[in-house]
Amino acid sequence: MVTRHAGVRHGRVTVGCVALVALIAILAYVGYGVGQVYWRYYQFQDAFTQQAKFAASTPDDTIITRLRAQADSLELPTDARRIHLRRTNKGIAVWSQYADSILLPGYQREVDFTVHAEKTF
Repeated sequence: MVTRHAGVRHGRVTVGCVALVALIAILAYVGYGVGQVYWRYYQFQDAFTQQAKFAASTPDDTIITRLRAQADSLELPTDARRIHLRRTNKGIAVWSQYADSILLPGYQREVDFTVHAEKTF
């Protein structure tokens, strides 16, 4: 004997469920667009930290070349390739500033980033 529950609808999708799935898709799309810009920044910052960490045994030209190559591989704006380096007897500081764009349909915003690392020898 098969029993049926009153009020249960099989095979139908409610409007609320479709709206929830659409909202999740929109949030994922926007999150990806924004997250991608910040993820590149964090990767670039990590490269600066690593170069500063090993700067005691690495020439300045090599550090700048490596950081510029990282900016290229991350497809950062050309301003990111302007690497500043200051070395003293006690340590090193490297930094760069650039603006990256968050591009979404109907929305565009420039975000300023400063990448900086220091290491004392």
